[in-house]
Amino acid sequence: MDDGNTSVVSEFVLLGLSRSRELQFFFFVFFSVLYVVTVLGNLLIVIAVTSDSSLHSPMYFLLGNLSFVDICQVSFATPKMIADFLSERKTISFGSCIAQIFFIHLFTGGEMVLLVSMAYDRYVAICKPLHYVVIMSQRTCTVLVLISWAVGLVHTLSQLSFTVNLPFCGPNIVDSFFCDLPRVTKLACLDSYNTEILIVVNSGILSLSTFSLLVSSYVVILVTVWFKSSAAMAKAFSTLAAHITVVILFFGPCIFIYVWPFTTYPVDKVLAIFYTVFTPILNPIIYTLRNRDMKVAMSKIVTHYLRPKKISEMPLVVRNSFY
Repeated sequence: MDDGNTSVVSEFVLLGLSRSRELQFFFFVFFSVLYVVTVLGNLLIVIAVTSDSSLHSPMYFLLGNLSFVDICQVSFATPKMIADFLSERKTISFGSCIAQIFFIHLFTGGEMVLLVSMAYDRYVAICKPLHYVVIMSQRTCTVLVLISWAVGLVHTLSQLSFTVNLPFCGPNIVDSFFCDLPRVTKLACLDSYNTEILIVVNSGILSLSTFSLLVSSYVVILVTVWFKSSAAMAKAFSTLAAHITVVILFFGPCIFIYVWPFTTYPVDKVLAIFYTVFTPILNPIIYTLRNRDMKVAMSKIVTHYLRPKKISEMPLVVRNSFY
């Protein structure tokens, strides 16, 4: 090929999760409901954190940002996946495919760092309670959030730099429900081994380093609490067990897909569902429903917007219309 860097593939064909019409209709209903619940749940958290003054603390500030990232993460590919369940030919343009790769690595990379920030917040609160207000200041929290977005941006731009100029001139079938980077790279019209190694190294450093920091922080917290009292140990373990569950479900598939030797498996697209769809709905459940203050704030919002107003509470113009 003389023009080796020119891609002649204008679109990719996505095989989706299943070719069975019955299963596709079931998936359409299931993921539609799941998507709406995920967006509304995380949006409710964002509104609660920003509107309720009792939640203006570092922990809830980080939680609100996590919910915002989850809304973005579940929205980059899920709506198209849902629409494709009703489509005979599931295609995506080359530009949209690159955009999906950009956003998935931006949001997942940012969320990894944000989860570490939340773990650091809990570490300071439990292990250094007297210095918590000073250490976790508003400036510190803002910097942590900015760092998470910066890391996500650097991560995704570096991944794209390895792949955006690859020539795609032949096969264009992606065995997934979105443009999964390992599967798209395999379609390049040249030996992509070196590119695959760079992608593995890039993802491996981010995934394993953040995962190690999270595990280390949890261990330090549990060891610190263990020396205080058995009751405190039981309470901390109960809380951290839920957090560890989310971490495993999020990092596990990412590490398997992007850090494992660069071989694609049929189970990869099933694992991708966990960190693109299931994790965003688990975060509000794990970090919110187990928190009394958040439940009170969310119930206030739901009551305020959903309960019918009394005539005396309505604007004067509306009240006059009843007479």
